[in-house]
Amino acid sequence: MQSKLDLNLLVALDALLEEGSVAGAAERLHLSGPAMSRTLGRIRKALGDPVLVRSGRGMVPTPRASALRAEVHELVQRAETLFAAEDELDPASLRTSFTLQADEGTVAVLAGPLLERIAREAPGVTLRFLGEGPRDTHSLRRDTVDLEIGVISEHGPETRTEHLMDDRFVCVVRPGHPLADGDVTLEKWVSAKQLTSSRRGRLAGPIDEMLAERDMTRWLAGSVPTVTTSLFILLETDLVGFAAERWHRALVERLGLVSFPVPLDLPPLRLSLGWHARYDADAGHSWLRGLVREAAKELTAADPVR
Repeated sequence: MQSKLDLNLLVALDALLEEGSVAGAAERLHLSGPAMSRTLGRIRKALGDPVLVRSGRGMVPTPRASALRAEVHELVQRAETLFAAEDELDPASLRTSFTLQADEGTVAVLAGPLLERIAREAPGVTLRFLGEGPRDTHSLRRDTVDLEIGVISEHGPETRTEHLMDDRFVCVVRPGHPLADGDVTLEKWVSAKQLTSSRRGRLAGPIDEMLAERDMTRWLAGSVPTVTTSLFILLETDLVGFAAERWHRALVERLGLVSFPVPLDLPPLRLSLGWHARYDADAGHSWLRGLVREAAKELTAADPVR
């Protein structure tokens, strides 16, 4: 019995579910709007399901389409890998989108270089950046995220990780802050009003544990969700904030802020890439990982300012 869905329809269905619109899928696959509409009609007939339905000015997937999305995407990726296995990938031939998840500070410093390079080398590729959620949502496993960038402390056995670099936290203050010049003793530092960043709203961490061993506590004024938010607050206050010394250096310097070492021997900040095992051998995904790796290397190439 002949299958009702051929590979071309799978590719079209993947594009429709990724873009959420006929026009977006048509642009992604370099088809006309009417041609994409006819293809959607064939898909609806083959599946016996509307797939996408009108909701206001946009379109939303049906429950069955949502349930099929991850499986369809994986099948298309596997097919592309199969047929491209013997050939060297030509980035200019790629017509796809990748979703990357990272904290706001990482997106602020890494997205620009990545988008510029992709515009030059692979104009058919679109990057979608998502912020970190308050907890692990298993986005890699569910195939709603292609690549995670940052501190990956918890992951399942199907998640692959690659070490990018080790960094460390430094203190950040506005120019002219009382602690901006000269040596900062531990006593001066704990008595200064501090601001932390935590996506989960935590008000204590390794720093506080280290201080507790010395029978000391710091003056914590509050916490905000992201590093980027904290840096803008530091510009207009006397608070002491924190950022990764090398990873966030470009952002700190761009805002004209001043950094100095934390007067404690903090553990290193381990930054990694994370992806699902299904993409281990995928040529396009491997190319993307290489781009992120190179962009991160260039971003942190210069020696940190002491």
